[in-house]
Amino acid sequence: MSLKIAIQGIKGSNHHQVAKDCFGQDIELVECMSFDLLVEKLLSNEAGQGIMAIENSIAGSIIPNYALVNHNNLHIIGEYYLNIHHNLMVLKGQQINDITEVSSHPMALLQCKDFFKQYPQIKMVEDVDTAETAKRIQEKKLKHVAAIAPSVAAEMYGLDIVSKEIQTIKNNATRFIIVQTKNSVLPEADITKASVRFIANHKRGSLAAVLNVMSDCRLNLTKIQSLPVIETPWKYAFFVDVTFTDYVDFKKAKSLLNIMSEDFKVLGEYKNVRA
Repeated sequence: MSLKIAIQGIKGSNHHQVAKDCFGQDIELVECMSFDLLVEKLLSNEAGQGIMAIENSIAGSIIPNYALVNHNNLHIIGEYYLNIHHNLMVLKGQQINDITEVSSHPMALLQCKDFFKQYPQIKMVEDVDTAETAKRIQEKKLKHVAAIAPSVAAEMYGLDIVSKEIQTIKNNATRFIIVQTKNSVLPEADITKASVRFIANHKRGSLAAVLNVMSDCRLNLTKIQSLPVIETPWKYAFFVDVTFTDYVDFKKAKSLLNIMSEDFKVLGEYKNVRA
């Protein structure tokens, strides 16, 4: 029986590439046009696992996805880093000077903004997915419209690439997390990274004290992201990623942070793929 993997986007998207890289070809894709729908598919058991982009080396964090993971009690069971390659593609026979509009995911547009400064006649339009735009161009035979998408989308939907690697910074990578509704219990020896959430109180130095505990427990902080606590104005939750070599150190930190902070929560314990 094939694994059912929910992705944001459709076949030919970067999420599809991550699904193939992580789970192989023998999977059943559950295509979702939004991350909210992806979560719904997991909660309704229409998919067993989901793949969500969480941060990009150029554009930074995809902040709403932190809240989605937390509010829906999803468990992060793994991560994957994908080098991003943005290509400008059009209906066969069209040239770059024929283009008056480029449509793609907001993140892709942001990462290619500098390229389009040399083409002021091209209007940039936000869309839900990179590959979905490519598919629509082919299905509707859209002239004067281009998509920004991975090269596999051009192959899959029969488009011509008129300019390759148009991202502003060539060394461009996105971190994806693999999530599911139940925790995946790994042997402690295999756990070298964790994602946690907590609320620091308003006392002076409270956040610094929490960070000092992490340092004292030999945890390496690789990411910290704050989000407002919607129910309480001017109160913030912190989402933190830490790496470690010995799970015992993280275990000690967990017990201390549970006492020192409010609403301490482990979002996932998994393997650090960049170790």
